[in-house]
Amino acid sequence: MGPYQPDMLEYPGTKFGSQNRRFQKKWFQKFYWLEYSPSTNKAYCFYCFLFLNDVNSSNISALVNEGFDNWKRVNQGKTCAFLSHIGSAASSPHTMCERRAENLMRPSQHIDKVMHAQSKEEKEKNRLRLSTSIVAVRWLALQGCAFRGNDESLSSSNRGNFLELMKAFAKMNIEIDEVVLENAPKNAQYIAPEIQKEILHIMANRVRKMVREEVGDKYFCILVDEARDISKREQMAIILRFVNNHGILTERFFAIKSVSDTTSMNLKNEISNVLVHHDLHVKKIRGQGYDGASNMRGAWNGLQALFLKDCPYAYYVHCFAHRLQLTLVSAAKDVSVIWEFFSHLDNIVNIVTSSTKRIAELHTAQRNEIEYMLSIGERDSGSGANQIGNLQRAGATRWSSHYDSVKSLIGMYTATCKVFEVLSDHFPNGRAKAEVRGIYRNMNLENVGGMNFFRKLKFFAQEMKLMCLILIVYIRLDVPVGKLQ
Repeated sequence: MGPYQPDMLEYPGTKFGSQNRRFQKKWFQKFYWLEYSPSTNKAYCFYCFLFLNDVNSSNISALVNEGFDNWKRVNQGKTCAFLSHIGSAASSPHTMCERRAENLMRPSQHIDKVMHAQSKEEKEKNRLRLSTSIVAVRWLALQGCAFRGNDESLSSSNRGNFLELMKAFAKMNIEIDEVVLENAPKNAQYIAPEIQKEILHIMANRVRKMVREEVGDKYFCILVDEARDISKREQMAIILRFVNNHGILTERFFAIKSVSDTTSMNLKNEISNVLVHHDLHVKKIRGQGYDGASNMRGAWNGLQALFLKDCPYAYYVHCFAHRLQLTLVSAAKDVSVIWEFFSHLDNIVNIVTSSTKRIAELHTAQRNEIEYMLSIGERDSGSGANQIGNLQRAGATRWSSHYDSVKSLIGMYTATCKVFEVLSDHFPNGRAKAEVRGIYRNMNLENVGGMNFFRKLKFFAQEMKLMCLILIVYIRLDVPVGKLQ
């Protein structure tokens, strides 16, 4: 509020000899720091009264402590008591007190305000830094890319997907560049592997929470399968199957657990722990879907039997995909022409894909063929059309991969023949050269063997889908595998 400066019609007088002197109102305008107390009829220095701790002269002491009332000493030029109080030096006590008062009356300069402003700015930088890390983690997780690099040091030319993505963000945005990686504090960079994993866990928990809310209090089924990861550890995937609020049958991947062993009791305990943790009651299970392994489907001690003891309505259904695989293998194992055909197909794929040079020759042959077919109008151009591909191997655990293998060879039949034509003339190894020529002779459409092979190729490509559909129907009707043979 500033110094107290009352506006009075007449200030009380003080007797000095034969003269009666009094305080003058005009002094307030000349000395803005001056204040007057009507009760004591004395003047004070507002600034020094508040902030002065060290009193060195009588003038200063009077204006600070007991008050000043020697009015005859005011209008005396350079010897004026008020001017003497101010002093001529820039570091005089009065000047220092005035600066302190000015600082006090500027709230924006207070230390708590300055610290708050700095803290707010630091918070914004931390949020931008963390947001950038979150976006990088989310993108890499969505694309299924690896996070870490072999060498993540500053001197490395490739520090891994996560750090390289952060560098790309920094190049595109100046604000991000100013707060991430080398420009971030060493204790708040938010790029450590532990931070990446923590962000992933938070995202996974949010997804699980959404799935749990979608399930609600409804009944559900569980689908479980286990497999080994690249480090040879058993991983168990848990999927929930339920009818959502719109009446649509829905399946949601819910959790993946690393299990020490795959005994039925251990698997049951791990699944139960996951369900209990998310407040999903075992009593509400109305179905179980596993493969046909003894620890899963065993009638007495299998996983399905253990859950049936807790919930008699949790009916077990042998996974249709596994049943189809077993049925196809069982139905085809005694048909020699099928195994002979796929053995021949495996040899073709192995010879072409076992060398990067042959793969490059296959791509070149495909490119030349596509350009020629486009030039004569036998192929249509368009987005996604006329792609260069590779021959695919048939997998041992998924029969549908056999169809993909047959289909890939049909699409690249001419280019594959050209590769074998080159190999049959220039292969260095005599024994291997004879093998390549034998395979090429069976593939070549100019001879009877090649025509038969191509007919079989097209036949299997056309009939395998129909065969799978028929077998699915038979499986759903619970027809024994022996009758299918």
